[in-house]
Amino acid sequence: MVHMFLNGGGMKGGNLHHLIGGAPFLGPATTLPIYRLHSVPLDGVADDHPALQAAPPGTGAAITGELYDIDLLVLRTSLLPAEPPDLELGIVGLADGAEALGMRLRDDCAGLPGLTDITAHGSWRAYKATKAESR
Repeated sequence: MVHMFLNGGGMKGGNLHHLIGGAPFLGPATTLPIYRLHSVPLDGVADDHPALQAAPPGTGAAITGELYDIDLLVLRTSLLPAEPPDLELGIVGLADGAEALGMRLRDDCAGLPGLTDITAHGSWRAYKATKAESR
């Protein structure tokens, strides 16, 4: 079992949540303020998924999500194969000083067309709620 920081579709109510195999929910979690959060398009769908990216010093923010205790087999066979190609598994620093696995934007995707910085929203859910209100 490993601690996994989820900040997109794997969270409760998300389109990938069923893939975490009933992993125990450890609670809400916040990253260290060293990341940027982006909305990423995929296959013509705007705002398909979020992407956490390490930020240059002094330009990051704390991003909120959820922490789970995920079985490595579930991670390897269920969740990771469903992740978009612009994300990769990495280490995420948490505000409480702990570290967890998490999906991060691949370095070679930093200039991806349509990437939108949504860091000011603080989370994928907050960003999506804002988009829903504007419809």
